[in-house]
Amino acid sequence: MVSSKNKEEVKKLLDLMEGKNVIGIVGIHGIPGTQMNNIRRSLRGNAELVVSKNTLISIALQDLEGKKKNVSELSKYLRDQSAIIVSDEDPFKLAKIVEASRARAAPKGGEIAPEDVVVPAGETEFKPGPIVSDLQKVGIPASIEKGKVVIKKDTVVVRKGEKISRDLAQMLAKLDIRPIPVGLEIRAFYEDGYIFGSDALKIDTDKVMNDLRTSIMNAFNLSLNIGYFTRLTVPILISDAYMKALSLGINTNYFTQDTIKHLLARANLQAMAIKEKIGEI
Repeated sequence: MVSSKNKEEVKKLLDLMEGKNVIGIVGIHGIPGTQMNNIRRSLRGNAELVVSKNTLISIALQDLEGKKKNVSELSKYLRDQSAIIVSDEDPFKLAKIVEASRARAAPKGGEIAPEDVVVPAGETEFKPGPIVSDLQKVGIPASIEKGKVVIKKDTVVVRKGEKISRDLAQMLAKLDIRPIPVGLEIRAFYEDGYIFGSDALKIDTDKVMNDLRTSIMNAFNLSLNIGYFTRLTVPILISDAYMKALSLGINTNYFTQDTIKHLLARANLQAMAIKEKIGEI
């Protein structure tokens, strides 16, 4: 049985989702409270993020099914710590906004590196001391030069897909190297009866639009070159055909309503040239 408090929460979720075009499920596992507040601020004006229990979100989605077809399918994406995000932006733009809200954090140890982690060469802010051996212990070539702790060369300390050790994590934190992306995990967005999974939402819409424009221009040029009539090519093809017919008519001295003025003008020029020649004799 759903308590009165939970009923109020479900109604709140329903009202929120019913009034927006796009509804999304995002993961919030491991996001610190401070970062969550930063994310909410970054989304302000574009989207609203609401954290609730998965069971209550699922109930609200089921209740909303009658007004938004297939919206209950979003329940499949509810696992561990989840939240809903609602917006009137299109799903792809919203996905970009969510990705832009992500930040970087230093690891705590035990995380899987999302990419190669590189410690760059150069001076550090550390004072000479045990820190040198601590750096060397985790595979960072360090030495003391002119009273400063220096990292000798760019060093990959952990490869993509490898686990970050606790000792390395502590050293990366001291070096202010933040290889761990922290932010909302996009799972699925709903709009107008359709569910867009995270892979679909990763599409580079700018690239798609540029490719589409290029394809349209290529098709347009091909249509012109082969004389294929479409709504867009007809005016140009007719104009081109007219100019070619006009040129042919003028060159063959064929009189029409359009060629006669050109032929008379040419005849006049020829007559004037003959007159000048006669005058010179």
